[in-house]
Amino acid sequence: MAYVTGSKQPGCIFCLATAAADRRERLVLAHRPALVMLNKFPYANAHLLVAPLRHAADLATLPRDEFQTLVGVLQQAAAILADALHPDGMNIGMNLGVAGGAGVADHLHWHIVPRWSGDTNFMPMLAEVRVIPEHLEATYDRLRPLFAPLESG
Repeated sequence: MAYVTGSKQPGCIFCLATAAADRRERLVLAHRPALVMLNKFPYANAHLLVAPLRHAADLATLPRDEFQTLVGVLQQAAAILADALHPDGMNIGMNLGVAGGAGVADHLHWHIVPRWSGDTNFMPMLAEVRVIPEHLEATYDRLRPLFAPLESG
C-alpha cells in the first residue's frame, strides 16, 4: 500500500539506480556493463531487472553492441541466480510499451524471475498478496558479492 498510495519520485527508476550513491538502497547488484537490480515489488524471491545504462525505450534501435552486452549480462545474471538459489526454472522476459505491460515503458529492461515447483499459492487469488520467503535486503546481501565479478569483467 505504501507504494500504491505514496508519492512517486520523479525520474526513471533505472537512471536513478545507476546514479545512486547508496546501491543497497536502490537494490543495485551491478551497474557495469549494464544495470542489474532486484525488483522492489517482486513476483518471486530474487526477481531481477536487467537494463541498459543508457536511457532507451526502443529495442529495435538499440545498437547491436549494446544489445549484445545486455544479453551477455542477462545470461550471466541468470547463471548467478541458478548457482546461488537453485530454482527449478526461470521466467525471463521483457514487456515493451504500456500496452505490452511495461511498468516502466521509457527504459527497456528484462525481468528474470526464479521459479520453484509449488511456488504459487492461493494468496494472490484470494488476498491480492504475494508471499516472498526472504526479505529483499537479505536477498540483496546474499547476491551482491556474487555480482561483483560481473562488474570487473
